[in-house]
Amino acid sequence: MSSKAKWYVVHTYSGYENKVKVNLEKTIENRGMQDLIFDIQIPLEEVVEIKDDKKRTVMRKKFPGYVIVKMIMTAETWYVVRNTRGVTGFVGPASKPVPLTDEEIEAMGIERQTIVLNFALGDSVKIKSGPLENFVGVVDEINMEKKKIRVIVSMFERETPVELEFNQVEVLV
Repeated sequence: MSSKAKWYVVHTYSGYENKVKVNLEKTIENRGMQDLIFDIQIPLEEVVEIKDDKKRTVMRKKFPGYVIVKMIMTAETWYVVRNTRGVTGFVGPASKPVPLTDEEIEAMGIERQTIVLNFALGDSVKIKSGPLENFVGVVDEINMEKKKIRVIVSMFERETPVELEFNQVEVLV
């Protein structure tokens, strides 16, 4: 069921983000809606503040006035969220909620996509697409942040490093 759920942005009164989260969690519990509303988040970021010549690290809301909710949109879930104390509405045209894209979710740091790689450093791989399609090389570097790998390909009797997307290669067995 949770695979059908999408993330939605809910607008709140400024400073009411935590109260909205607590109230919504209580409502979900009381109405038994855990199978429709899965997660409520207030994205935070670490910020270094300098006050009285002293540095200190504090957690600050990334998007003040907003709460992010993972739910399956139905008339009932819309009503429950929309009528929670402190909520002014969903983000979207004419109060029609628009779900966040996977890219937006990852950029906001709400949910990380876990990537399972079927290759490791030193493995021989075949390039599936791009200008070097069907070339064979050895995995030299894996960059999880950029979702890219560096493969050393032998071209014209020279070792040439090539940067590729994870999905552009397959392991040779």
